[in-house]
Order: sequence, then C-alpha cells, then structure tokens
Amino acid sequence: MNKSDYAHADETSTPPEQTPEELLRIIFEYTAKIGGQRSLRNVLLLMADMGREMILADRCTVWLIDHANQELFTNIAHGVQEIRVPLGTGFVGHSIETGECLLIEDAYADERHNADNDQRTGYRTKAVITVPFVGNDGVIIGAYQAVNKQTPQGAFAQRDLEQLKLAAAYAGKSLESVMLQEEIESTQREIIFTMGQIGEGRSKETGNHVKRVADYSSVLALGLGLSVQEAELLRTVSPMHDIGKVAIPDAILLKPGKLTPEEFNRMKLHTEVGYQLLRTSGRKLLKTAAIVAYHHHEKWDGTGYPQGLQGEEIHLYGRITAVADVFDALGSDRAYKKAWELDRILELFREERGRHFDPRVVDVFLDKLPELLEIRERYKDDVDETP
Repeated sequence: MNKSDYAHADETSTPPEQTPEELLRIIFEYTAKIGGQRSLRNVLLLMADMGREMILADRCTVWLIDHANQELFTNIAHGVQEIRVPLGTGFVGHSIETGECLLIEDAYADERHNADNDQRTGYRTKAVITVPFVGNDGVIIGAYQAVNKQTPQGAFAQRDLEQLKLAAAYAGKSLESVMLQEEIESTQREIIFTMGQIGEGRSKETGNHVKRVADYSSVLALGLGLSVQEAELLRTVSPMHDIGKVAIPDAILLKPGKLTPEEFNRMKLHTEVGYQLLRTSGRKLLKTAAIVAYHHHEKWDGTGYPQGLQGEEIHLYGRITAVADVFDALGSDRAYKKAWELDRILELFREERGRHFDPRVVDVFLDKLPELLEIRERYKDDVDETP
C-alpha cells in the first residue's frame, strides 16, 4: 500500500500493517531513490517519506544538529515548516544526546515531551518513536522521529522501532555522503566568489560588482526558461568571468585613458588566461566557470574575442553573462569613465541587439529590468568604494 492510499483517508479508515513483502518494496524503492540524490533537501524528504510509509506513522520528521547554534532543526516535517529547538530538548534531544531509541505510548505522560510545537500548530502528539542515526564514523548526526501510529491499535510497537532503526541505519550513511558533497560544493562556491573578487579587485572594482553580475545572470537565465538548478549554477560561476585579469599588468588594467591597440590585445588575453586556469578542473562548477570566462566577450555577430564565435556558437552562459557584465559596467563608475544614465544604457542595448548581444537575452533583459534595478540598488557601491 502506498502512502497516498492512506494519507488522505478519513478518520474511520485505517490501513493494515505492512506485510514483509511491502516492507521490502518500500526499502528497495526508497534506498534506490536516496542513492541517486545529490540534494540534501531531497534526501531528507525521501528519508521522512520512507520512515512514515514503513511504520504507518501520521508524521515523520528528520532532525539534524546545528552545532554552530547549539540547536536541533528540521525543515522536513510532514505538515509543518522549519522547527528549531535547543540541543537536548524533547524526545529527539534526549535520543541525540544519549544515543537511546525511544518508544513512547503517551507523549503527555512523559516529562521529556516538548509540547511547544503542538501548541503552536494545534497538532496533538500521542505515540512517538525516536531513533538517532549515525554517520560512517559512528558519530550521531541526527534522528528520525515518527508520531502517531495510523492503525487501530493507535500505538507503535517494538516491531515499528526495529523497522525505523533499519531505515536510520541506511539513511544516516547516505545523508552524511550528501552533506559532505554539499559542503564541498559550498566551499567551491566560496572559492569561486573570492577568486572573482580578486580578479575584479585588481581593476579597482568593488566586491558588489561580482554580486550584481551573479544575480543579474540568474534572473536572465530564469527569464530564458533555464531551470532553477542551471540558473543557480550560472549565478555561482559568473563571478569568475574576469579571473584572467590577474595576469594583466597594472599599467594596462588601471590606465585611465584609452588603450593602445597593443594594450587592448594584451587586455583581451584575460579571457584565455581565465579559461586555461579553470578548464582542467574535474569539478562541474569550475568547468562551467571556464566556459563563462572564455565566452563572455564574444559577440553575437562574430566580432568579439578571443575566438570570434558567432550566434549560438557562443555558449548561452557566456551570452547571458555578457549582458549582465556590460549592464553593470556601464552603470558603474570606472577608472576610465563615469557611470552612464539608465536611458543611455537601454538605448545601447537596443542598438546592439543582434550585434553584440543575443536578441533573446536582450529581450529578457528589458522585460526583467525592474528586477535587475532592484538588485543594483540592493548592492549599490558605497561612495568611498568607488574608484
């Protein structure tokens, strides 16, 4: 029986206990789904669904430890939003603190019960199972909590506890793997953003420039119909578009006047330098950053650099970042110019539609202008930061 068969049943209808065959089906189905996930939130949701379906609980919650804030938290709890409680609070706090599994028939008869959430949500907790789960090193990283058995007996049995322990034994290991992957990707994002600031800082740009370009790029990507995941990827890597500037001499990079042809040719090398710095990485984030660094100065009509690509030969991420970067550059003070007025910027984009810029990206840019202007205002440069 699927959870959908009983999740919406009326109060007079109660499902039977799961048969051994059904339990095996649930375990194999969910472990396969969990094993293929890279998203922490999705893994947590699948863990909660697996626990609820295995033991026919009304609700199943996955709790994690926030060591920095000395709290337990969950944002995967059926029927509620994120909950945060101090470490050691309630049944789940006891289980995580002691490593002890709990099988409670009447929550309100036990002094460890924290009734605050019931009072806030209007929900009535009765029967409870709490099972801590550990990572590969045996250290507790969180806990399952199942609430209110949905069978005629109305209470959990030892059999339910053993089944939830089985789920926790597998899910805890999988969760740790995904948490580690998210930590790695978070570190990569931080490195990318910091390196982007270094590249821009050499030309006296503020850190807000890379923030604005990142958010502009994400808005444009979503406007073009890219997925949320792709938009987030582009937002993460776009700060690296000018990382190759680290190899350009200050005499050229900071020159207040117009560059000579020789100086401009030297400046153009920053696209190739950035690409060479990033392209050999085995990580998707850095490989994508390499593409953006290489393509963001190409032009739709083929007159850009470094390769003279034309139209859709230019990677879409490069076409998007080009619009985001130029919009921010024109609207900001630079060593060689003052910021343009908005009307003048918009006139240029309309003129360069189909020449410098992908027409579709320009159309989305114009359509999303109010949102882009909000970002510009949110991350505007302080007066004392402006070159």
